[in-house]
Amino acid sequence: MLPEDIQGDLTTVLVTEEQIQERLAELAAQIDADYAGKDVLLVGVLKGAVMVMADLARALSIPLEMDWMAVSSYGASTKSSGVVRILKDLDAALAGRHVLIVEDIIDSGVTLSWLRENLITRGPASVEICALLRKPDAAKVEVDVKYVGFEIPNDFVVGYGLDFAEKYRNLRSVGILAPHVYE
Repeated sequence: MLPEDIQGDLTTVLVTEEQIQERLAELAAQIDADYAGKDVLLVGVLKGAVMVMADLARALSIPLEMDWMAVSSYGASTKSSGVVRILKDLDAALAGRHVLIVEDIIDSGVTLSWLRENLITRGPASVEICALLRKPDAAKVEVDVKYVGFEIPNDFVVGYGLDFAEKYRNLRSVGILAPHVYE
C-alpha cells in the first residue's frame, strides 16, 4: 500500500519507503560489524516488527537465527495497563547467545524495558535493541537502545508494520494517522 492509496487517512508521511530501506542498510552494516563471528539471535516483537525484522534480516550478511515474541501491556484498551503479559514466548534458548531485540517503535519504553530485563534473566551473552522508530517525547522509562532508525514526534503513526485496529500495517512508509480516523 502506498501513501497515495490512503491519502485522506494520513496528515503527513514522516518516513518514506526509500528512507526506511536506506536506513536499514546503514543499521545492518553497523550490526554486521558489531556481531561478526558471534552467535546472533534476532528477536522480533510481534506484530509490529514483522516488516522491520524481515527487511533488516535480509540486509544483514552475518549468520543469524530469528525468533518471535508477542507481549502486551494493553489488552483491549488503547492505554497501557502497566502489566506486561507474554502472549507468545521464544522457541530458542538464549544461554550464551547474543540477542538483538528488533522493534518497530519505542513509545513509553515500559514494555520494552520489561522485555529486555526478562530476556537478560535467561542467560544470554548480551541483549541489545534495534528499533526503526523512537518517540523521545513519549518516553516514561529510559531504555538503552543501541540501534535507532529514526526519532519521530509523539504522534499517532501507522505503516511499515504499525497499525490502527489491525489496518495500515502494509503501508510501505510511515505516516501520521489523521485524527478523524481514530477519534
